[in-house]
Amino acid sequence: MKALKRLTAVPLLLLVLTSCRSVSEYMTVKAAREVIERSFGPVENVRLKCIEASGECDSYEINASDGILTIYGSSQSAICYAFNLYLRQACHVMSCWGGRNGDIPESWPDFSASATSPYQLRYFLNVCTFGYSSAYWDWDRWSYELDWMALHGVNMPLASVASEAIAKRVWMKLGLSSEEADAFFTGAAHLPWHRMGNLNSFDGPLSDSWHESQIELQHKILDRMRSLGMEPVAPAFAGFVPPAFMEKHPEIEATLLHWGGFEDKYNACVLSPNSPYFNEIGKMFIQEWEKEFGKAKYWLSDSFNEMKLPVEPGDEEGKHKILAEYGKAIYSSIVAGDPDAVWVTQGWTFGYQHDFWDTESLKALLSEVPDDRMIIVDLGNDYPKWVWHTEQTWKVQDGFHGKKWIYSYVPNFGGKVIPTGELQMYAEGAQEVFAAGLADNLLGFGSAPEGIENNEVIYELLADMAWRKEAVGLDGWIRDYCLARYGYCGEDMLKAWDLLRASVYSSLYSYPRFTWQTVVPDRRRISRHDVNDNFAEALKLFAGCADKCMESELYRNDLVEFASLWFAEVADRHYEKALEAESQAVAEKELEKAVAILHNVDRLLASHPDYSLGRWVDFARRSARSDSAENIATADRYEANAKRLITTWGGWQEDYAARFWAGMIESYYIPRMEIYFSSGKEALDLWEEEWINTPYTNAEKAFENPLQSVRELLDSIE
Repeated sequence: MKALKRLTAVPLLLLVLTSCRSVSEYMTVKAAREVIERSFGPVENVRLKCIEASGECDSYEINASDGILTIYGSSQSAICYAFNLYLRQACHVMSCWGGRNGDIPESWPDFSASATSPYQLRYFLNVCTFGYSSAYWDWDRWSYELDWMALHGVNMPLASVASEAIAKRVWMKLGLSSEEADAFFTGAAHLPWHRMGNLNSFDGPLSDSWHESQIELQHKILDRMRSLGMEPVAPAFAGFVPPAFMEKHPEIEATLLHWGGFEDKYNACVLSPNSPYFNEIGKMFIQEWEKEFGKAKYWLSDSFNEMKLPVEPGDEEGKHKILAEYGKAIYSSIVAGDPDAVWVTQGWTFGYQHDFWDTESLKALLSEVPDDRMIIVDLGNDYPKWVWHTEQTWKVQDGFHGKKWIYSYVPNFGGKVIPTGELQMYAEGAQEVFAAGLADNLLGFGSAPEGIENNEVIYELLADMAWRKEAVGLDGWIRDYCLARYGYCGEDMLKAWDLLRASVYSSLYSYPRFTWQTVVPDRRRISRHDVNDNFAEALKLFAGCADKCMESELYRNDLVEFASLWFAEVADRHYEKALEAESQAVAEKELEKAVAILHNVDRLLASHPDYSLGRWVDFARRSARSDSAENIATADRYEANAKRLITTWGGWQEDYAARFWAGMIESYYIPRMEIYFSSGKEALDLWEEEWINTPYTNAEKAFENPLQSVRELLDSIE
């Protein structure tokens, strides 16, 4: 029997290869089919074929006729995106973070479409995503995310996992002990800010078992990325050194930087660009990474994220000189480790600190780097209009002075759930680059959310925008979106979405939070959102579609989310009255109303697949890997770190992430509100710390019939 299996396997392989011109094409098709079948199950009468790319840019073609679906693509992600597009537009099937709507049809509907992306690279993720979302993900969750990326056309994702394991090897080769190296690292959830040089040691250290697990995980991630033809962006050295290394080398020239309201002991020291250690350490980072994980092309390094160099006011010549030296030092240290490397840097800080990064200053940073060996990710093109009230950075910087660049958005801060984002801007913003004649060096398009698994309409839209130069007509696109997501798009659904577009999806705010999430109004970071009366009308219309959409898991999820948001807003109105009340009796009455509503909100959210504190905690605790006494203590520590990030955070970031989750409302926000209004409010900080460090007992309990509960609550809550 074994011999027979071996004999029959060869003809099957040959049969598959007859439609491919090479083993490379066969592997491309094989990887794409595996994504499709992992995501949707076995599919029949589907032919996947390779075509030539249009220059450096991917192309796809879709042809469905006589029940046969043929997808042509120039890469794995092109094939996967085209298949996903066909499912959405021809079959009204959608698969996303929150689940799936619709089934694979028995016969493929006739359909044809083709496109060539105007972008060579389609970028995804943010350094912060590795804290706010994926800090404690396991391989199963990463596998799902990588398939999601492929189905949404991504071919350039960040790949930051296990950065610290590589860094530890370098520091130990340079004379640090294992304990000294680990003491430099933050807790896992705070690692993004360690990687960007904002934060050291806070909520750490890490352990050998953590490093080992992350190395194992990163191998799986990179293997999948490469099988899907993706170009991972690997982490490079940015100049930040541990205190223990500086103590061993008193001759080192380094500058203490400041960020986030933290004490100096948690802030970073960056090497002088003229230090011989800069090149040596940078080279070691690249070589150690490639020794473990293989060759990479793109390397991310950011030395001044949201931090200013200590330059003398008015000394423009001195400022430009040191910026040029840093640009040269970072680039040289990267290519010292890999002569073929390309330096990737985030352009966020150029807009965020636009007063510091004027045109001449940025030109100075770029001046010693070859144009074809650097890519600037112009990270947040949504923020100049809505938050900074400035011109977009690519305009101010004249298309980045000859360097290659990627047009990107940051649709989310901190993983906050409350919807925000101007859909019209996302549907047409990047097209302005082509109209302005500044697209010659525009290499890519992407999105860099700080947190994911929320606000899915934005990411579906941005995935489509990566394949077109022209703006999309939102009316038609929303109709197709609703059909794919809910299986229905009558006039009532369209009116609901018109009102959503007129409320939460016609603006963008950094801090969309309810006041009850911050206890008292945050004066440093003003909370704003548009869960307003238009949103309430949208909810009523949306809820009225239930009989037509009941079979859609995604409709049920969205109804629970939209209803929970509106009820939370009603609770917030009562809570704000409690804060403003002149008498204790009125305050207690309004607080009681707010709390009663929020208990119901917590129960509604318990039926949503993504909005759960228990799920977040489970990921953290499972990272400890076993139930031994030692690992239970480790699991407790991981859980505390994960909960700290989404609550007190550290420094002046409290309530930055403001998660709108089941379990979070019941166990954290409600007690915190009640303590604030009690005689013991002076102990509120101590209570928060106790909550963080006490293992969570998951008592999240959904309503037996959440949709019926939505109807009842809509009638009862005013």
